[in-house]
Amino acid sequence: MKAIVVNKLGSLEDIKLQEVNDPICLKDGVVIDVKACAVNFADSLMVEGIYQVKPDLPFSPGLEICGRISCIGEDVKGWSVGDKVQALTNWGGYAEKVTCPAKVLIKVPNEMPETHAAAFVIAYSTAHVALAVRGRLQKDEWLLVTGAGGGVGLTAVEIGKLMGAKVIAAASTDEKLAIAKSKGADYVINYEKENLTDALKKITGGRGADLVFDPVGGDIFEQAFRGTAPEGRIMIIGFAGGRLPDIKANYLLVKNIELIGFYWGIYKNYKNEILKQSAKTLFKWYAEGKISPHIGAVYDLKDTAKAISLLKERKSIGKIIVKI
Repeated sequence: MKAIVVNKLGSLEDIKLQEVNDPICLKDGVVIDVKACAVNFADSLMVEGIYQVKPDLPFSPGLEICGRISCIGEDVKGWSVGDKVQALTNWGGYAEKVTCPAKVLIKVPNEMPETHAAAFVIAYSTAHVALAVRGRLQKDEWLLVTGAGGGVGLTAVEIGKLMGAKVIAAASTDEKLAIAKSKGADYVINYEKENLTDALKKITGGRGADLVFDPVGGDIFEQAFRGTAPEGRIMIIGFAGGRLPDIKANYLLVKNIELIGFYWGIYKNYKNEILKQSAKTLFKWYAEGKISPHIGAVYDLKDTAKAISLLKERKSIGKIIVKI
């Protein structure tokens, strides 16, 4: 089969499309013929060797796929060859075939496009669990979403609006903000044109945000931090901006601000039932037409490095998909 292969850690320029052996179907797993793989920021970190998960070399990145089962292990029950599934594979998704444990499979409705299914779980479940479980978002609260043009940011805008919040979307271009507006944002802030803190205070009548959802970090986090309401909550989702923010502990104290870390992946082994319930809710909302992924770009397998670079450079809008 063909696969994108990382032979040495470091640069996206070094990943290559190669012929490799087909995966082996394990007793408790399946082999999936991959149709689409979503691009995630973790892919870039994994290629560089700085992600939490570090597979042995050589490996194929790609951790969020949709495809059809082509082989079933002898201990696997409840699945059939030809079933359309979504899976989180840890790595290996940028390939024509991938093997994974049957326990991570999610059945995908035949009418759901493969690009949507591949783009669905990580972004939407990250936003859903972060807002509903860790962030405790309440109806009519002010929700600020930074990086609102990205895959996770856009889903946070959608879900925050579904939960009844007053949603403020902040991003670096008017194009990204237009998409966020179409996904339900009540207000938008272009933080390349205006100071985020000042704009946030103006929109909220001086109060600030009750909850901040921040996948950007750096200067944007620090401006959002200063615009958080008394007794507000600010969530660290990631550092797409490339710099870890400086957090002033005394500022937490004087405004009774709650700082919340959120890493979605921990729930896979820690409280997996939360992820299962989230997926059930999200697929129901999708079927009802309440949420739908925004696919910003689709690339061929041979152009995987370009697809990952687009996300790494923060030039993407919504989710990027590699079609196999």
